[in-house]
Amino acid sequence: MSADASETRTAVIVAEKLTQKIVSGGEQIAILDGLSLSIRAGETVAIVGASGSGKTTLLSLLAGLDSPTSGTITLAGRSLASLDEDGRAALRAGRVGFVFQSFQLLAGLTALENVMLPAELAGRADAEALARDTLTRVGLEARTGHYPYQLSGGEQQRVAIARAFAAQPEILFADEPTGNLDAATGSKIVDLLFQLNRDRGATLVLVTHDMSLAARCDRVLRLNAGRLE
Repeated sequence: MSADASETRTAVIVAEKLTQKIVSGGEQIAILDGLSLSIRAGETVAIVGASGSGKTTLLSLLAGLDSPTSGTITLAGRSLASLDEDGRAALRAGRVGFVFQSFQLLAGLTALENVMLPAELAGRADAEALARDTLTRVGLEARTGHYPYQLSGGEQQRVAIARAFAAQPEILFADEPTGNLDAATGSKIVDLLFQLNRDRGATLVLVTHDMSLAARCDRVLRLNAGRLE
């Protein structure tokens, strides 16, 4: 997307003076320190920085999966502070996808059932067809009936990515989406991420250590000690 096109789009994620603190060993530590940002609809944004700089914490806060110590977050036009946990879940349903670094697949569901779940929760009548198509696109059409424990780490990551894609979200958050994949599979997944952006105008926010992936994004945000450089 060109810079001019980006500037004309509405902000779908806005964080103002965001702070997240934890207590460790009796000492208060700021993971994020007064951070502000704005991400427009259809943008692709990479968040980079050293381990421990707060990247995953920031992603979780922006998606409404956790609450900040202070500051405000607006997601898809709604203030997250005005919503309880159920309200945040309802806001995310069908609109927001999340690829977790730790997969977070449900052990009692097959790969197909895991991928169907977000679309089902969003009320999609075609949830199974969407799930099968997405699993095929990530190369797992032969693994639809397998449970997470029957899959390798890389296969579980691809199921997690398919789950995030299947509901065709408006906003996709991804934490190290290629971190557990071989180079060839990782390249295919990256192409899918950017195809979602092109075809559906989806906003992509990625945490990554892969600078070649970051370079494909419209913007790169670098975190250092809880602040944007």
